[in-house]
Amino acid sequence: MSTNHNSELVRKIFEAYLENKSLRKTPERFAILEEIYSRDDHFDVETLYIHMKNQKYRVSRATVYNTLELLVSCDLVTKHQFGKNMAQFEKSYGYHQHDHIICIDCGKVVEFCDPRIHQIQSMVGDLLKFDIKHHSLNLYGICFDCKAKTLPVVNTEIQHAN
Repeated sequence: MSTNHNSELVRKIFEAYLENKSLRKTPERFAILEEIYSRDDHFDVETLYIHMKNQKYRVSRATVYNTLELLVSCDLVTKHQFGKNMAQFEKSYGYHQHDHIICIDCGKVVEFCDPRIHQIQSMVGDLLKFDIKHHSLNLYGICFDCKAKTLPVVNTEIQHAN
């Protein structure tokens, strides 16, 4: 699915959701939606707000918060709580199920997909007679960069005796 086609579809879904809930279809809400769907990362509210301000969008912090909640409600955005007090978000329409590994030092989030997890999900669902709709798996550890910062520096200079 092309990005342009995807963004048109997402916009139509959001428009229909707003109409169904008798909410206003403001340019700010659609600018926020567009900005989110142009990103390829996880983000928090403050990061999105600052980025939009730097792009000269006239949006308030409250509008960003409220629009994100609407987008989560209509399944266009997924909200994550990766162990910190700050929620992170990512676009979700048309994106495959995936899991996350999170660095407990720097907060870096890496997505991964392993078909064995889906197999386990299916097997457990069958075994326990559940129709599983989705899952959430977050692994926490220390990333390579943070681990490298904690390793002692080895002095490789060769000392020559006189």
